[in-house]
Amino acid sequence: MKFPRSNRKIITEAAQSFTFTRRAMVVGGIQGGIGALLAGRMAWISIAENEKYKLLSESNRVNLTLIPPRRGWIIDRNGRPLATNRTDFRVDLIPERVKDVDATVGSLAKLLAITPDEVDRIKDELEKAPGFRPVQVAENLTYDQFAAISVRLPDLPGVAPTQGFSRYYPAGAAVGHLLGYVGAASAKEYEARKDPLLITPGFKVGKDGLERSFDLRLTGKPGAKRVEVTARGKIVRELTTRPDTPGNTIRLTIDAGLQEYAGRRLATQSGSVVVIDCHNGDVLAMASMPSFDPNSFSDGISHVEWEMLSKDDHVPLRNKVLQGLYPPGSTVKPMVALSLLEAGVSPEDTIHCAGAVRVGNTLFHCWSRRGHGAVNMHRGIAQSCDIYFYQMAQRVGMNVIADMARRVGMGQKFALPFPSQSYGTVPDPAWKMKKYGKKWEVYDTVNATIGQGYMLTNPLQMAIMASRIASGRQLEPNFVAGARRRPAPSLGASPEHLTVIRNAMSAVVNGGGTGGAARMNIPGVLMAGKTGTAQVRRITMAERAGGVRGNAGLPFKLRDHALFQGFAPFDNPRYAVACIIEHGGHINRNEDAPMIASDTLSYLFDPAKALEKLETLEKGWGGPPAERMARQMGAFRLAKAIETGEAPPDAASAAGNMASPASHNATPLHPGPENDPNEVDDVPPPPGSPAAANGATP
Repeated sequence: MKFPRSNRKIITEAAQSFTFTRRAMVVGGIQGGIGALLAGRMAWISIAENEKYKLLSESNRVNLTLIPPRRGWIIDRNGRPLATNRTDFRVDLIPERVKDVDATVGSLAKLLAITPDEVDRIKDELEKAPGFRPVQVAENLTYDQFAAISVRLPDLPGVAPTQGFSRYYPAGAAVGHLLGYVGAASAKEYEARKDPLLITPGFKVGKDGLERSFDLRLTGKPGAKRVEVTARGKIVRELTTRPDTPGNTIRLTIDAGLQEYAGRRLATQSGSVVVIDCHNGDVLAMASMPSFDPNSFSDGISHVEWEMLSKDDHVPLRNKVLQGLYPPGSTVKPMVALSLLEAGVSPEDTIHCAGAVRVGNTLFHCWSRRGHGAVNMHRGIAQSCDIYFYQMAQRVGMNVIADMARRVGMGQKFALPFPSQSYGTVPDPAWKMKKYGKKWEVYDTVNATIGQGYMLTNPLQMAIMASRIASGRQLEPNFVAGARRRPAPSLGASPEHLTVIRNAMSAVVNGGGTGGAARMNIPGVLMAGKTGTAQVRRITMAERAGGVRGNAGLPFKLRDHALFQGFAPFDNPRYAVACIIEHGGHINRNEDAPMIASDTLSYLFDPAKALEKLETLEKGWGGPPAERMARQMGAFRLAKAIETGEAPPDAASAAGNMASPASHNATPLHPGPENDPNEVDDVPPPPGSPAAANGATP
């Protein structure tokens, strides 16, 4: 009998020894590999990445803080500062580091005497701001306030006190719309540029106006400060500091004195003034009032002040020079007359003005219902006779007039360093067909020829029109001093024709025309110009039945716009001016467009006399703009307090008394054809309408 063979492996001592040795080698090899890997990694970290970890280590011991650069100055043509910087102690909050918003803001409010309005603003901005962007708490602190915050930093996480520079505008509201303002960078701006400087406490970028357009040139290079700190962030000592490099200086063509004068001379009106050098197109003044104080915006405007500005019916937040569009009214009549001359109409051709003329089935009136009798071109401009232009325009047609309007700058888009502009309209048959799909009619020409209907312009374009008629060249507006420009080409109009127009414009002011209020009180200097009125709407029969006979009886928003454009001296034009008073209605002579334009140009010939007159007039207006704005702000705050129950109702009368005195204190109008309301602190870096059928007042 056979037994099965066993498959059991016999393990000997030699086999066991061999197996152990092999496993030991594998394990040893793995251990050696891991060791080599660790050694290689250590070598990589200690040698190849030595600089990286050295910096990380250093950052635990040293805080590196960017120092915002001083913003470049903006100066006028004579080197006078328009925007500067001044030493500033400030406090900011870093949202992502604030642990208890209410407690921290409350503590700061007590230490810095922050008003409830400012507290609301700070909390509102903390809610909306990204964690990386600092929120301004206060600027322009005293040293004692700054020190009080600094010694309490361990108990105020997220609070960042700094010493730096803040933007300052010496002329205040007078340059608000010209220069704009600065403010902290938004999250959108940071995402676009990814520049750590944008989230540095105290650093601000241009937000509007020239501050925005020249932002990169005005921004310098930041400095840096290295400070040794403990693990808890307490400062041990300051190590090194690299100073900042200031931004470039921007020199403008603006005359600072004239700019401030123009802003003040607009008085309590809602309007604008533009002054242009007839030699080269330099803009010497561009004032839009009422305005905002750019210092308030740069410091962080309060909710109450913003609400007051937003609700003001005089629209202080709008740049009326570049964003306001108005029917030019009779100010276009010199341009229309020039187009007539170029089309072959003789200046001696005469029509009879009986006060009205029928065009189709509509009766179009002259502003003088009695009529002007026999009228040629000179008298038509001087007396602003509508009937003359109604009839003459029908001879040549709208295309001829529209071509001249564009040549003198109406509807033109100028290359200007401003982010927002409105360009107006020069209508013609092709434009109406494209815009409305309708044929151009004769009554469209009649309306356009006196600056009504579809025609729209802005104050800058109106000033350019005056400068081109005065100079005979197609001047372009310029704001940067020393900018390279090509010589302005000729307007393409005959010198003899231009002389006819200039003589007639002189008669408007100096020869018994409609603009006598613009006569200059400067020996040897005569102004030439043209008045205008742009109807907002006609007075209804119901209003007339109720006793309304002119603009004085209408609410502010329903009054006509008052306009004036001109140049001086008449016989050797040097300066051109345009002034538009929104809803002015020619109610008050001292605050009407002709006299405002005249006084503004007078400043360029005799500043002392012009200022003396202005200071006398301002006594009736409640002082210069800063004083009136302060009273307006006080009255608005009181009214809000009464509304919320924080002040007694009988304080309402006090609120009215705090407001700026109305313009009724100024000299009233004297009836006449031209104005009868029933008819018409660091060191700066080196300077580097259908209503026209009823007639429009002249």
